[in-house]
Amino acid sequence: MTDEKVKILLCEDDENLGMLLREYLQTKGFDTDLQPDGEAGYKAFARNKYDLCVLDVMMPKKDGFSLAADIRAMNSEIPIIFLTAKSMKEDILQGFKLGADDYLSKPFSMEELLYRIESILRRVKGKKAKDIVVYQIGEFTFDSQKQLLTINNDSQKLTTKESELLNLLAANANNILERNYALKTIWVDDNYFNARSMDVYITKLRKLLKADPNVAIINIHGKGYKLITPQQNSSED
Repeated sequence: MTDEKVKILLCEDDENLGMLLREYLQTKGFDTDLQPDGEAGYKAFARNKYDLCVLDVMMPKKDGFSLAADIRAMNSEIPIIFLTAKSMKEDILQGFKLGADDYLSKPFSMEELLYRIESILRRVKGKKAKDIVVYQIGEFTFDSQKQLLTINNDSQKLTTKESELLNLLAANANNILERNYALKTIWVDDNYFNARSMDVYITKLRKLLKADPNVAIINIHGKGYKLITPQQNSSED
């Protein structure tokens, strides 16, 4: 992000909770616009430029899911976090089908919401990674388009999954790659079997990267992985 404040659209019909969340986020440096219902939220989004939306699901006039669909029609990229008292699997799935980036069930801690927001903003900041073709990872050159990992003129052709995973790690080099985000991005679903599959691919990538002792993929307990590399150069098409 730039030095400008990140602008958040917060839609919450519980007046007390809304004001508490707005005050908390503002103390953390976010320019937070609170709207009391989905209709007001829609009008605010149409008028202003926001970096992220935090939407309560159960709101009068227009619920959070309907509002998210309208927002997505105007801006397909803006991150959306849903807040809800609902915890039904169907509701969570509906939220993700609408393109939700995250989902918090009430009651939740403000610190947890802050962590989710900061995590999403880090990903958005690195979204140019989609356009990046070649990464320099220590002594390695990784061509994500050709799926080639090269060191000392020795090239290894990666599988599609290996390449996709290394691409995410390289895009977030020296920062945490959240486990759930990687699973949803590459495997679509973060179920147990996909999680085990990703662990296997992480092990494979570690073996491939052993040739440079300054490069490593480390586990961040309870969060995900971090690609440690002394340099992070990249080039675009």
